Amino acid sequence: MRSNIVLTLTGTDRTGIVQDITKLLLDLGGNVETSRMARLGGEFAILMLVSMPDEQMANLDRTIGNLISQGFKVTTSQTAQTYAESHAGWSPYQIEVNGADHEGIIHEIAQILSQYGINIESMDTATTQAPISGAPLFSMIALVAVPPTLSGTNWVATLEEVGHLLHVDIRVSPSIK
Repeated sequence: MRSNIVLTLTGTDRTGIVQDITKLLLDLGGNVETSRMARLGGEFAILMLVSMPDEQMANLDRTIGNLISQGFKVTTSQTAQTYAESHAGWSPYQIEVNGADHEGIIHEIAQILSQYGINIESMDTATTQAPISGAPLFSMIALVAVPPTLSGTNWVATLEEVGHLLHVDIRVSPSIK
């Protein structure tokens, strides 16, 4: 049998981290099912869903111990339900946000989604500089799962109102997962 494990790893960025980590997992019979990886400042962060043979779990613990001794911060969590099991009938949407950067944008949007019981599946944010003025610009793309109990567009209208108050453009569209 196989188990699904969420593995997070952070450490000082260097060439070859992804190769090294995926080789260790492959040597244990692990398969990366889904992942997100990014350099954030001078650190490199990895977030992975890994399927692993049950008989390799003890070896995974030793491998993680070796990574920690090399200065990495590593956590693992065994997962229970699959997405399909826990979100049957939910509708996927994409939310795009663009505008002048300022504190609180992510919090305000997350608060509205939480109030409506909408689950954030993924969220990518960035700040860049405007081409001419150099002013900081914020962008976000989020994939969310909307429960089947929500009626039509009430939550979308609320998000658009919040966008107006935050001086950012918010676009919501159905997504294909």
